[in-house]
Amino acid sequence: MALRRALKAAGRRWAQRLCSAAWGDTIFAVSSGHGRCGVAVIRTSGPGSGGALRSLTGRPELPPPRVLALRHIRDPSTAETLDRGLIVWFPGPRSFTGEDCAELHVHGGPAVVSGVLRALGSLPGLRPAEPGEFTRRAFRRGKLDLTAAEGLGDLIHAETEAQRRQALRQMEGELGRLYQRWSETLTQALAHLEAYIDFSEDDNVEEEVLSQVDATVRALEQEIGAHLQDGRRGELLRGGVHAVIAGPPNVGKSSLLNLLCQRPAAIVSPVAGTTRDVVEVALNVGGYPLVLSDTAGLRDATDPVEQEGVTRARDRVQQADLVLAVLDATAVPPEPAGLGAALGSLLPPATATPCILVLNKADLLQGGEGTLLRNARALGGPPTALLSCKTGEGLDQLLALLARQLARLCGDPLAGSPSLTQSRHSLHLGACVAALARYGRERDLALAAERLRLARRHLGRITGHVGAEDVLDIIFRDFCVGK
Repeated sequence: MALRRALKAAGRRWAQRLCSAAWGDTIFAVSSGHGRCGVAVIRTSGPGSGGALRSLTGRPELPPPRVLALRHIRDPSTAETLDRGLIVWFPGPRSFTGEDCAELHVHGGPAVVSGVLRALGSLPGLRPAEPGEFTRRAFRRGKLDLTAAEGLGDLIHAETEAQRRQALRQMEGELGRLYQRWSETLTQALAHLEAYIDFSEDDNVEEEVLSQVDATVRALEQEIGAHLQDGRRGELLRGGVHAVIAGPPNVGKSSLLNLLCQRPAAIVSPVAGTTRDVVEVALNVGGYPLVLSDTAGLRDATDPVEQEGVTRARDRVQQADLVLAVLDATAVPPEPAGLGAALGSLLPPATATPCILVLNKADLLQGGEGTLLRNARALGGPPTALLSCKTGEGLDQLLALLARQLARLCGDPLAGSPSLTQSRHSLHLGACVAALARYGRERDLALAAERLRLARRHLGRITGHVGAEDVLDIIFRDFCVGK
């Protein structure tokens, strides 16, 4: 046992040494993305950033902080000019990472960029950055919490306006501040409970403290529970709403996919059962991300390959966030009951998945369009669009219906409290609520305090702030124990 403890302690010491060695490195990387471009930004971070600027510019003085300066950039080993560009000096802690940082804005040709990177790599103490290392250093220096770092990653990968708004809001710290407020409330409740446990016999802490802690915990449990019941809006907006085109064979499902993405993404054929596998495309509809899947026609197939395609189609419908149910407008029963039965055959029983009914082949109707739409509305079912994939008639109406459904599923990213964006957040918040619920059932105060510690730990893991000193600070601040 003693040997095992000694080995663990030695391992921790080596890990700390490696960590501190890496922490003292100066890292560099292209920060503006790869490929030929007009201007490329190369960033450094670490104690050697100032020396790197001096070496590459051949000047002993650094430019004023956060001011662009035009300089010749040279290879320090040969004095050859690599480019003429702009440099910026960001002394720590007023920088992205909190360390000394520098940026070189050079022309974006591959030869220029690779030459500058080689020159930086030849300097002692500098090395290429690992993926995400700039953001990791910003987190370790307290410039970002984990939620803000995740928001930065989402902002870099945002493809729609709504995604950009949500990611920017998270990167600026709104979600982190919400979770930090809950953590501080919980920390205070835990401190008061522990103060009561430890010092109530000395009459330093009144009994009313327990009822205040109970009320605080109940209110916090309700607030976090309401935050969790958001319909996955933030996650849907971040990853895209998964919509499935479902319907019988030869109703125009693949044609609808091609019409919406404006390219021949799926094979269109008059032969029933052409689509066997799932064809998936990503779209931007009304500023919201949509991942649209075309699936095999739903019918009782005899061919083994088509049977597998139908099975996959039904699985996708079960997992979908939104279903586009496509029917042939010329073949559906005209009365509401028959239309409802045709729609019901496409959807899982008692499903709560949002749906849009698409009545395709409107160009083949010989009148009666109004009656068909009235019958569809008489069902009291999903919103309905009358469409011709051949002529494009009705496409604007369908896109408007899609945009409204996406806005309802994803919500307004700028309205109300910030939404959950990561399944990691949901898992920890769910565990936090469970611990708070168990707190209310504990009769032993020591066990109740442990439930609060567990709940606080889960909140801290979301933002990356997990500490015990805060509890002691509040005990002595609020109760002045030992004064």
